[in-house]
Amino acid sequence: MNIGSKLFSGKALAVVAVLGAGAMITADFAEARGGRGGSFGSRGSRTFQAPPATKTAPNAQPVQKSMTQPGRPAAGAANTASQAARGGLMRNLLLGGLMGAALASIFGAGAFASVLGFLLQGLLIAGLVMLVIAFFRSRSAANQPAVARAGAASAPPTPGQQNYRQSVGGFGTQAPELTISGDDYNAFERLLKEVQLGYANADVDALGSRLTPEMLSHFARELDENKRRGVSNDLSEPVLLQGDLSEAWREGSSEYATVAMRYEMIDATVDIASGKVVQGSTTEPQQVTELWTFYRPAGASADKWELSAIQQA
Repeated sequence: MNIGSKLFSGKALAVVAVLGAGAMITADFAEARGGRGGSFGSRGSRTFQAPPATKTAPNAQPVQKSMTQPGRPAAGAANTASQAARGGLMRNLLLGGLMGAALASIFGAGAFASVLGFLLQGLLIAGLVMLVIAFFRSRSAANQPAVARAGAASAPPTPGQQNYRQSVGGFGTQAPELTISGDDYNAFERLLKEVQLGYANADVDALGSRLTPEMLSHFARELDENKRRGVSNDLSEPVLLQGDLSEAWREGSSEYATVAMRYEMIDATVDIASGKVVQGSTTEPQQVTELWTFYRPAGASADKWELSAIQQA
């Protein structure tokens, strides 16, 4: 497996940082399927909240391992309010300086020294007020994600769609805050297959474009542990049997969707030296029920979704 070029990509550099920060998180990755037996990753400000129950997954384990800190926005989420305030303060200071210089050149620096000082003090005070307001707004947004689209309904299913598109809303919960289209569902099902096959092939390059940096670090650690133990993964392409949307929402510049999926696949851990199956079966498929959370930048197309968390059900 050649990952030399990947180490110099932007995402791989982020993974290196996450791996270093994640050294304090310990886990036993003793099973074949990627993420099996654990609930990990980030769900934005809802990371440590249980997702709404669905017909496919009435119960779900909370996230157990995450780089997101409780009570704080998820790593990578843009704090747009405070950034805008800081940018506005710098623009105001720059504008004030240019105006002061122009006035001084016309009327003389001495006459307008006190006026310029007064203007700069006013701009500084206004900027500080903006920063304080932005700070409290960002904290409020982190604790109560935006619900501007709370009344939006999911796109109506079309004939031939998978069962999980027809059971959106689980047990009759409220309509999702973010509209999920048929293209999005296609992306979720595609990622289910591509992530599992990428893990089976120990293809970090393939996984890198389908996982968030935090999830890639988890999968990379699992693959490294398999290599150390001298085992490989014998996985088949997963077949989606049933699923439904648990929740979908937007917060800041990020969008998330949590989907419950029950799927079937061959899942075995094989000793490389002897070829002996040490766990699972290479002939009997197993059924798995998990909740996968996907992330993309706000307003991005369906092909930009990445896996950001897995929760067992």
